[in-house]
Amino acid sequence: MKVCGESLAARCTCDTKFSGSDTDVRHGFSSLPGLGGYCMLRAFFVHLSENRCLRRFAESSSIGRRVSGRFVAGTEIADAVRVTQTVNRSGMSVSIDNLGENVTNPDEARHSAQLYHQILDAIVANQLNANISLKLTHMGLDVDEGMARDLVSGLVAKAASMNPPGFVRVDMEGSPYTQRTLDFVHELHRRPGHGNKVGTVIQSYLKRSEKDVEDLLAEKIRIRLCKGAYKEPPSIAYESKADVDANYVKLMKMLLKSDTYHGLATHDENIIRQAQAFATREKIARDSFEFQMLHGIRRDLQQQLVKDGWRMRVYVPFGTEWYPYFMRRLGERPANVFFIARNLMRS
Repeated sequence: MKVCGESLAARCTCDTKFSGSDTDVRHGFSSLPGLGGYCMLRAFFVHLSENRCLRRFAESSSIGRRVSGRFVAGTEIADAVRVTQTVNRSGMSVSIDNLGENVTNPDEARHSAQLYHQILDAIVANQLNANISLKLTHMGLDVDEGMARDLVSGLVAKAASMNPPGFVRVDMEGSPYTQRTLDFVHELHRRPGHGNKVGTVIQSYLKRSEKDVEDLLAEKIRIRLCKGAYKEPPSIAYESKADVDANYVKLMKMLLKSDTYHGLATHDENIIRQAQAFATREKIARDSFEFQMLHGIRRDLQQQLVKDGWRMRVYVPFGTEWYPYFMRRLGERPANVFFIARNLMRS
């Protein structure tokens, strides 16, 4: 298959279980394709997330911005503030992300950093229960690593000076950036005043992740644990959902038994139940870690966890460069395609 002249070739590690999706997505769910269809659909959307001509069209079109609204707060900081206030009123904290990656020159990187400074200002001005998430390639990692380090260090220093103190999450990207990101975070965390103010993300589908977790825990660096959303070769990544899930649970137990505050990023109810059972069995306090979910996905489950006394953080992205993020979300949960299509037809 070809899309805009590119051939479709993507490894599929799709979930074998798709029950328990958002209540407003369940209707008509039984008519979706079988497991093979899910795999093909996920591979298709991962491919589309990398397609440049479709990205240009989507990000510049009104219909593209319209369909992205389920997962993306909007294009301006004010949109992120508005959504964050709504989430906070529901008893949940937020991680705000200005979407973007792989800038091509220093001016773009500095502009991206300046937007994050404005986000931190907005968090203080509006008394939001929120922190920030960013990608190193958005800060110019591929342009000038020293510049990127200075830009992110400036943001961490500003977050540390806030009242109450803020926090900067350095997101994980594809495997070519894994070691560079970890080295970056270790170095930043060691700087005076940065302890506990900067953390990173570990993806359970990578075979190296257990050693990475051990190294991060040794320095008490906060971790956001997720499954992973990029195409990776089987030489470095688990291929089956069962293996990815088993590694997630193994790493989750390591995080919960540490004395550092971590985030479990998952919409998988089975894994959430295992985390709850483990925390209860090991007498781990409910306020010593948090569950994390994406804006627009499993809102019913988010609210139930808060009601049951668990901490919940919602990842709220915004910005004009939303297309790759949006397509990866569709690939992770293909039922959302049908939700969006149904609501477009109603409009």
